[in-house]
Formats: sequence, structure tokens, C-alpha cells
Amino acid sequence: MIGRIAFQGELGAYSHQACLQSRPEYETVPCPSFEEVVDQVRSGVCDLGMLAVENSTYGRVADVHRLLPESGLHIIDEAFVRVHISLLAVKGTTIDQIKRVRCMSILQGQAHGFIKSHNLATLNWHDNAAAAREVANLGNPTEAALASTLAGEIYGLEILATEIEDQTNNTTRFLIMSRDLDLTRRGTSKMMTTFTFRVRNIPAALYKALGGFATNGVNMTKLESYMVGGTFTATEFYADIEGHPEDQNVSLALEELHYFTSQVNILGVYPTDRPNG
Repeated sequence: MIGRIAFQGELGAYSHQACLQSRPEYETVPCPSFEEVVDQVRSGVCDLGMLAVENSTYGRVADVHRLLPESGLHIIDEAFVRVHISLLAVKGTTIDQIKRVRCMSILQGQAHGFIKSHNLATLNWHDNAAAAREVANLGNPTEAALASTLAGEIYGLEILATEIEDQTNNTTRFLIMSRDLDLTRRGTSKMMTTFTFRVRNIPAALYKALGGFATNGVNMTKLESYMVGGTFTATEFYADIEGHPEDQNVSLALEELHYFTSQVNILGVYPTDRPNG
């Protein structure tokens, strides 16, 4: 039986590309929002979910960090997708005919140089692949979309320019989510552990909580904070560390973390994935 993997966006989205690269054997299921992706997996309609969490140019995807701790899902893999941005228009269009491009604001920020150099007006769109589909439906040579070449192929558009992103290493990190937490895998490369925690309301609690990772030689590759519960006093931290919870040094660090926190939630333990070139 073929598995199903949900992603946010329409066919041709970069999340769709991530699914095809990481789980080519799965049936892909487009969803209008990150919340819908979570619901599809949580309900059992889909086996896995693909969620974008950060881009090397734009930064983190805030909605996903808010969703993850309460989703009830677990990270089983990460995937890095090299985001090549293409200029897409109806067949027969030339670049000098284009007056306006549509795409998500996130993508605009990643191709600012190209947009400015060609004096193009911009129109924010809810999804890059949907922008490509809309351009195909309009059939207007003055309108174009910024999206993936995959979107151009799906909607029958002309690819007028590609790799127009400002940064040559423009990459998005995705997390593959499942209903079940798997602690049995070790992988052939380094393991990554992702968790959230809240520190106790005592002086220097964060400093003391993190001290165990330093003294036990655990490399923390990410630490972010965000407010919870609509107050300025409750803060949750999101962290990535290298290693497996059953590794002695990681186990000791997590034990020390528990002592200074009111809540720790392991979101996933999974093999690391190297960014694509």
C-alpha cells in the first residue's frame, strides 16, 4: 500500500518538491495551511507531513514553530531543498513584456535584486505554486510568477529565467512529521534531537539549564524563544542538539535540563541531512 504525505501549498510548491525528493514513493497531498497538514497526519488520513521550518535567507517560519509543540506529531527526518527561484509566464512571453510578478512575500525577499533590476511591480500571493497557476489562467503576458521550475512544468508556463535568487546557497529546511516517536534509529550519520522546554521561574534558570550541554560536550545547533499563552512572562524555547537521548553525554545534559525546567517535550530524534548544493 502506497503511503501518503501531506504538504502545505499547491502542486508545484517547494514543499511538494521536498516530498518528491525525500519520499518519492509516497502519494503527495496538497493542503492549504500548515494546520491542515498537521490535521491530515494526526487524523490518519496521511502517514507523514512535510513542514518548512526555516530558510537560509528569510529565516524561520514562525507559524510552524508555534504549531509543533502542540501538534502531537513527531519529527522523523529533516530535508534540505535548494530553493531555485524561476520567473514564469505564459508561453511566448519575453522578459521585457512583464510588468508585475506575484508570489509569497517570503520569496520576494529572496529575489529582491532581480525584481529591482527589472523594475517589476509585486503582488503578494498566498502560495507560490498558486501564483503560477493564476498566471496560467490569466494568459496575460504582462503578468508573471516567481516559483519553482516544477510549478512551471505543471501549469504549462514559460521559464524565462531561473536561479534568480539573491543568495547562491538559498536553502529551505523541512521537517518530516509522523504520529509516532521513533527512538530506535541511529542512521549512518549524526543524529539530531529536537525538543522544547520552559525554564522554572528562578534566577539564571536558562543559564543553568543550558550549562549541562556545555559541560557534557553536546553541540546545540539551534536555540530559539517565543512567547506562549499571550503573556510576556511565559517563554518557551525550541532547541536542536546533535546526538541521541540515549547517548551518555546527551542523557546527562537532558537530566540537568529537567532539573531547571518546568516542562520538556522531545519533538523528534532523527538522522541529520546535509543541505543540497
